[in-house]
Parts: sequence; structure tokens; C-alpha cells
Amino acid sequence: MRTRRTREDWTGVALRALAEGGVAAVAVEPLAVRLGATKGSAYWHFPNREALLKATLERWEREHTEAVIALADVHATPEGKLRALFGVVLGRERDSAIELALLAAADDPAVAPVLARVTGRRVDYLVELFSALGFPPDAARSRAVLAYSAYLGQAQLLTRVPAVLGRRGVLLEETLAALITRG
Repeated sequence: MRTRRTREDWTGVALRALAEGGVAAVAVEPLAVRLGATKGSAYWHFPNREALLKATLERWEREHTEAVIALADVHATPEGKLRALFGVVLGRERDSAIELALLAAADDPAVAPVLARVTGRRVDYLVELFSALGFPPDAARSRAVLAYSAYLGQAQLLTRVPAVLGRRGVLLEETLAALITRG
């Protein structure tokens, strides 16, 4: 007898597939094989592949944006929040692979609005942190975009050529020092 699979099982395996093979890898039949489930199980929870992809993207948004921001927010200072934020996101190689897969699929009609919303939310949060550090609005926004760009660049290196990053802790400290230093 097979175990009943939940929506969370399906979106979890879809996130792993997304990290490994991009948006095209979120396909019911291969995911069913990975789960040891039937395709009917997928269609019990989702009317079609697009609904599965949408639910997977919503889960990614919750877990990789809102939950990460919540983890950072437990710190008292803006610098502590930035340190925690970068430490978390640069410490998760699979998460970086998902980010890159979604950026590569930015023109996909299911991905585009979620990616735009997530990117906006992340940059706005960084603007808040740089503003709290005392940067004027334009500088806070510039620093936020620079910080997000640094994250994406480091994510790319982490997943493709990790040896180039060297010791991540040192790079993290240097990145943060460059971003928060006025001058």
C-alpha cells in the first residue's frame, strides 16, 4: 500500500526538481516517480501541472523570502539583520540553485510575477535595513540593489564554481563591510 502524498510532499519534491533542472523539471510524471506515487496523487491535489508549479512558487516565496526575513528580524540591529540575512542565504547551496533556475525562467508566465514580487520584497527589506543604518533614501536603495546583486553573484559562484569563493565567512565579512561603510 502506498503512502498518501500531501501537497507539501509534491511542492517539496518540485522544489528539489526545480533546483536540479529548472522550471521544465517540474513535471508530474517524473515527480511521481521520485515520490513513489501515482500521477493521480498529483491530480488529487492540483488540477494540472501549472497549479503544481504555482503552489511550488508560492512555497518558495514563503520559505525563501518571508521565513528568511523573519529569521533576520530576530536580531536587534540592522547590521545584525544583514549579517544573519547574508549568512542564511549564502549558506544554502540548493536554495541558490533555485534562485538561479527562477532567474533563468524569468520570462515564464508563471514565474515572472512571483519573481518580480519576491525581488521587490527583498530589495525593499534591504532598503529598510540600510535606512536604519543611517543611509539617506537614495543611498539606501542603491546599497540594497548592490547587496542583492552581490548575493545573486555569490549564489551563481556558489552553485557553479564554489572554489572561487574561498572561505565564505571571510567573503561575507568583506561584503558586509563594503556595503555598510560610508564613504
